[in-house]
Amino acid sequence: MIVDGTIPAGPFELAYRIEGQGYSAIVPGSVLFYSRVFSQALRERLRMIFLDHRGFAGQSGAVDPKDYAFPVVIEDIERARQRLGLDRVALIGHSGHAYMALEYAKKYADHVSHVIMIGIAPDQSVASAMAAEAYWQDFASAERKARLDERRRSMPDSELERLAPGPRFIQTFGIRDAARSWYRLDFDPAPLWSGVKVNIDVFNHLWGEVFRDIDITRGLEHLHVPVFIALGRHDFVVAPPSSWDAVVPRMRNATVRIFERSGHTPQYDEAALFDSELLKWMAATA
Repeated sequence: MIVDGTIPAGPFELAYRIEGQGYSAIVPGSVLFYSRVFSQALRERLRMIFLDHRGFAGQSGAVDPKDYAFPVVIEDIERARQRLGLDRVALIGHSGHAYMALEYAKKYADHVSHVIMIGIAPDQSVASAMAAEAYWQDFASAERKARLDERRRSMPDSELERLAPGPRFIQTFGIRDAARSWYRLDFDPAPLWSGVKVNIDVFNHLWGEVFRDIDITRGLEHLHVPVFIALGRHDFVVAPPSSWDAVVPRMRNATVRIFERSGHTPQYDEAALFDSELLKWMAATA
C-alpha cells in the first residue's frame, strides 16, 4: 500500500510517500526521485518514508533565505517524524542528503536507530571537488571519459543555458553528465528525474555554501548511533572513498562498504547487493 500526503512547513508543502513494511526509515530528498532508486525488495523489509526537503517541495507563499537555512531543513525531518507518529527510525541519506541524516541523528539521537549515508564524501569543499576531479582523471576509463565528452557535445552548455535554473540543473547534473554518476555507460537516468522540480535557490545555498563548509566531525564524539557509509567505486561526483580515511576513526560505530560496480547511487546500480549488505548490517547493529 502507498500512502501519499503533504506536511505544511512555512511557505513550503513537503510531500511524503510511505511504502513497504517493517522497520521505518525516513529518506529525505525528492519523493519522486528516491522512490524510484530504491528497490521494491527493500520495501519488503523496510517501511520507506520518502520525504521532500525544501529543495524539492512545492511552495505556498513567498520564500525568504531564512526559510531554507540548514537547521530549518533538519527540523523538517523532526516535523515529519512527529506528524507521522513515528518513534525511532532509521535515516537514509543519499548524496548531500546524507549530511541531513547525520546532523539530524546528532540532534535527535533518541529517535534514530541507524544512519545510512550513501554516495557522499565528508564535505563538498573546493579541496574535495579537486579530489573528485583527480580521481576522474586517474581512475575513469577511456571509454567513460569518451562517453562524457560525447554527451557534452550533444548537449552543450550554450543550449542548456537557455533553460530555467531548475531544469538546467537536472539536465546537466542528472542526465547529461551521467557517465560521472552511473556505473553503466548506456544507462539513461532521465526517467528517474521525470516530474522532479528543483528550487534552485535552496540547492545553491545547501550544496553551494552549507555542504561546502560543513564539518561533520563536530559532535561525532557524542554520537552513539551506528553509521553505514555506502560508496560506489565508480562515483566521480564526490571525492573518492579514501576521503573517509581520516574521518571514520573519529566515528564511534561506522561501517564503510564500497560497491565495486556502482557509481554515485549504489542502491540502484547494485540493488540486490546493496539491500543485502544494508539489511545484514542493520540486523547486526540493532
